[in-house]
Amino acid sequence: MIAMASHPGPGGSGSLKRMTVDDLHKKWMKNPKYRREYEALEEEFSLSAALVDARARAGLTQEQVAQRMKTTQAVVARLEGGGTMPSTRTLEKYAKATGSRLKISFEPRAALGVPQTGVNMRRVR
Repeated sequence: MIAMASHPGPGGSGSLKRMTVDDLHKKWMKNPKYRREYEALEEEFSLSAALVDARARAGLTQEQVAQRMKTTQAVVARLEGGGTMPSTRTLEKYAKATGSRLKISFEPRAALGVPQTGVNMRRVR
């Protein structure tokens, strides 16, 4: 995707320069407020992406997943859209419908570049 940004050209007149969405994102990530909000949404987006990836790997439509889950296509669309936080039970149904295995894990915040809170994180074997 291409975005257009106005930049002053020679003599002060504005000219348009092509910028990709990735370029804009990199620029905006330098803004602490943007970065904070983006990182807060990252978990929600990663769940949505994982759901869509599982369905794509299975070669199924939302309607087909819905039929296997005994629900409606609209419910599957909402799950994949990230507007809700589904229960583990719902994720299990989705995994079964797409021939996947649900795996939930905990990662130390330090590995993600996020400062740890007062919780002492240690590896359990």
